[in-house]
Amino acid sequence: MRSVGWSDPTAVGPYKVRALIGEGGMGRVYLARSPSGRLVAVKVVHPELAGDPLFRERFRREVAAARRVAGAFTAPIVDADPDGPLPWLATQYVPGPSLREAVDLAGPLPLDACLRLGAGMLEAIIAVHRTGLTHRDLKPSNVLLAADGPRLIDFGIAWAADQSTLTRVGEVCGTAAYMAPEQAVGGVLGPACDIFSLAAVVVFAATGRDPFGVGDPAALLFRVMHADPDLHGVPQRLRDLVLPCLAKDPARRPAAGQLLPVFAAALGHGPLAWPPGVARLIRERESEIAAHPPTPGPPSALPSPNGHRSPASPPGANPPAPSPPAPNPPAASPPMANPPAAVPPGAGPRGVGAPAAGPGARPPPPQTPAPPPREI
Repeated sequence: MRSVGWSDPTAVGPYKVRALIGEGGMGRVYLARSPSGRLVAVKVVHPELAGDPLFRERFRREVAAARRVAGAFTAPIVDADPDGPLPWLATQYVPGPSLREAVDLAGPLPLDACLRLGAGMLEAIIAVHRTGLTHRDLKPSNVLLAADGPRLIDFGIAWAADQSTLTRVGEVCGTAAYMAPEQAVGGVLGPACDIFSLAAVVVFAATGRDPFGVGDPAALLFRVMHADPDLHGVPQRLRDLVLPCLAKDPARRPAAGQLLPVFAAALGHGPLAWPPGVARLIRERESEIAAHPPTPGPPSALPSPNGHRSPASPPGANPPAPSPPAPNPPAASPPMANPPAAVPPGAGPRGVGAPAAGPGARPPPPQTPAPPPREI
């Protein structure tokens, strides 16, 4: 999280921007505050995408999908404007790191934490599937770790069974390292593809490695379809739970409703306790809120789709107040009733290059003061 800069808005809709949470291929995500003081995460679409009709339709579907989902382990939608110059979506703010960030900074999760992660994600998936949706993009960066459990976020490519497909010819939606095989080949998708991705995410949590390795997306998709996942380092109890979920044939994978009681039985009844490194990251996220107070001053406009913005301050500064209009120049003084006599030749100073006033010469007319310079 960082302070907003000159290219960031100070408000999105009715929400006052406090900080930049992050940025991705779709847009920027801001920490913002509602008029009543509630904290939200606002995703604002990049200007270059706002003019794409297909993208706009996808974004409208994301908003509609997120509004259909309600569950303890999802981040509910608060507000949205999919038809504005720059579409945006506001969800409840979750003060915690993503699973990807937590594992990268604090190391793989122990068995108990992996089981709790899996159980929480299964509750979220059940809530998604209950509405007829398939998430299709479960991955470590789309799972946030809050103090009371995980949260599933980002329904950007969620697909409903009663909707037509919105992809260009040859286009595959998802993240290669966490796609199900049927998703990698552009096949028919259903809830089983989320089960495959869930298992891959749990394997990452336990090992700190993507289960099908890293590299070129094409090579990753080939391994997803034809190779076995790397389960080295996965505890045996967890391996027994995730291995059926990683079957290449979606018909052989268990349903979320079947898996949840199995994860719960393996978990036991103790209170949720993230490992110390993760708990520290959650506290840091909570303390960052106080480090980014609301930005004073009038809000600046969002950029238009062509990228133009309102005048803004240098990076890190608040937008300046508009300059007051320049004062009108003073009126010329009226001619004097009795002008002084001309200066005799050679008497007193005279300007460089100015001719001396001869006998009977008329004095120069009074000069009007030049107006002060105008600020641009």
